[in-house]
Amino acid sequence: MNTTRAEVGDIVEDAEGRQAIVTDIRQNVTWVLRPRQGPTTAQWDTAEPDSLRVVKSRASRLDEGHGLW
Repeated sequence: MNTTRAEVGDIVEDAEGRQAIVTDIRQNVTWVLRPRQGPTTAQWDTAEPDSLRVVKSRASRLDEGHGLW
């Protein structure tokens, strides 16, 4: 579905339309996500990284001067 696989720090949209930030990639199998806004403890994961659409990469946000988050 997606040609660019999400990396840590990227803002993504999952298959349910929720926007999130990738906070961890565990053993290149599980992508850990947290809401873009709201409590950082409300996280979820996916074992289907190709279902994530990269909305904005961490690198592009840093280039624009928006900081890490």
